[in-house]
Amino acid sequence: MPGISSLRAWWAGRPPAAGAAVTATGVLSVGLHLTGAETVSLVVLAMTCVAWAAPAADFALRLVGERQRWVAEAESPGALTSVAATTVLGTRISALGRPTLAEALLAPAALLWPVLLVLVVRRWRPRMPGAVFLCCVATEGLAVLAATLAAAQRTPWPAHTALVLFWLGLVLYALALAHFDARQVLAGAGDHWIAGGALSISALAGVNLLVAGDAGMYLWNADDRGVLRTTTVALLVLDLVAYVVLPAAEAARPRPGYHVLRWATVFSMGMTAAATLSVATALGVPWLNWPGRVLMWAAVAVWLAVAAGAALAARAGGRDG
Repeated sequence: MPGISSLRAWWAGRPPAAGAAVTATGVLSVGLHLTGAETVSLVVLAMTCVAWAAPAADFALRLVGERQRWVAEAESPGALTSVAATTVLGTRISALGRPTLAEALLAPAALLWPVLLVLVVRRWRPRMPGAVFLCCVATEGLAVLAATLAAAQRTPWPAHTALVLFWLGLVLYALALAHFDARQVLAGAGDHWIAGGALSISALAGVNLLVAGDAGMYLWNADDRGVLRTTTVALLVLDLVAYVVLPAAEAARPRPGYHVLRWATVFSMGMTAAATLSVATALGVPWLNWPGRVLMWAAVAVWLAVAAGAALAARAGGRDG
């Protein structure tokens, strides 16, 4: 049928960066859980699972049957959204008391991460768009999930691994920043927000490491914990500064209309809210709860707007096909 054929053509033509939609939706579920909106969070989690399963299967099928296309897409920075989406989903599932299922998601993400990281980084060039920061996001996503599982199961080695990934992610952020085209702040289509989102997921990783250290295990001494705490707070402060700068740039140079890269904007907004709420609880800063809630519902509003734009774009694409 013509409608089905056009839908297949649209699906086949999706860019690797489309995985940001799954990541953004998963982050909303995590953030809504932190606000106590558990029912809404579970609904969004169900949506995330469905949205994750389809591209995951497509990704695997291309690896088996379309190797050249898989490699070409894997070299795009957007390919790292597959790792990020899987770790975000695993983190939310772990919060449901399902550590085994979360581990089952961590394993393929951890195996895929170094392959994609090497393929992506070797194609870096000067003046990259905001997707260059996905190397940090994917790495810190692994750190978040590993630290979460360490705290849930009181197992030291995932926490030690997460700590290495945490610092590696910050190194990758610095390298990505050196390749980032700062003009994207005023001209980017949406993925320039990942510059802030990478900071927020790094802060969340730091928080989860601190929580793991307080879960009855000896992971590091008091000095090391102090450094980790200070770094986490600094990351959140930098992220909130970015959250002020980026909307101001959007107001100065409006970019209306839907673009698939706007899912990266939703991800960054939601992750900032989740990091703020987590710091408020874990580090004993209760006054951050209200800003975190405001940021969370702002992310939900933008998610709805982007989802509506995506639906209209898909429908228009189907007609054109």
